[in-house]
Amino acid sequence: MIAKLAKTCTLRISPDKLNFVLSDKVANGGVSMWCELEQENFFSEFQMEGVSAENNEIYLELTSENLSRALKTAQNARALKIKLTNKHFPCLTISIELLSMSSSSRVVTHDIPVKVIPRKLWTDLQEPTVPDADVSIYLPVLKTMKSVVEKMKNISSHLIIEANLNGELNLKIETELVCVTTHFKDLGNPPLASENASQDRNSEQMAEVHIDIRKLLQFLAGQQVNPTKATCNIVKNKIVHFDLLHEDVSLQYFIPALS
Repeated sequence: MIAKLAKTCTLRISPDKLNFVLSDKVANGGVSMWCELEQENFFSEFQMEGVSAENNEIYLELTSENLSRALKTAQNARALKIKLTNKHFPCLTISIELLSMSSSSRVVTHDIPVKVIPRKLWTDLQEPTVPDADVSIYLPVLKTMKSVVEKMKNISSHLIIEANLNGELNLKIETELVCVTTHFKDLGNPPLASENASQDRNSEQMAEVHIDIRKLLQFLAGQQVNPTKATCNIVKNKIVHFDLLHEDVSLQYFIPALS
């Protein structure tokens, strides 16, 4: 999923969590991503030592496809070990113990080059703050949404995404020649968000944001399976924030509005 969303990303390692982070400057129109895994859900043994006791973290920049490719070879593995090593340059070394026909096991090793990020650059890689949304709404089936957006991409490079507190979400494109809108109804709104926003907002009123259609499509293409929970938060004319939960993995993805 991450490899489809970001060519290179930062892996943040802390004692209890792993995060995949992408932080293209939103000011420059870039998307940002924060993906979180609780380490205890994935590893039976976990040892890490950060820079210092109070900054017990490690930040590594890597090519996501390299990590994805290495882990694919571990699908039928007996054991998998990930280590930070130094082989003339820093590497994430993945040792995979494969099952073999005989009693002896084969070990396959992948060395993935990484760049260790110095502490002075960590501030840009913190969890993004989620702005107060004008509207929060549950997303439709992402596969359906993706096929709609793929067709719209042939007509326009911009897309308007709008939603209200009545469970309605619209995807719109407008060009000089044509205006196309796809309506999703009865999606529901997260209870807390609805209460907070509805105090000063008419439930029928749409909040909209204009975004680059390719950025939305890239996000949708990265979703291999429909998540357990998927929410879209719209900050009018500023940003759209997607919040997804897949069993043990949470993903936040931010697409800024076109200026």
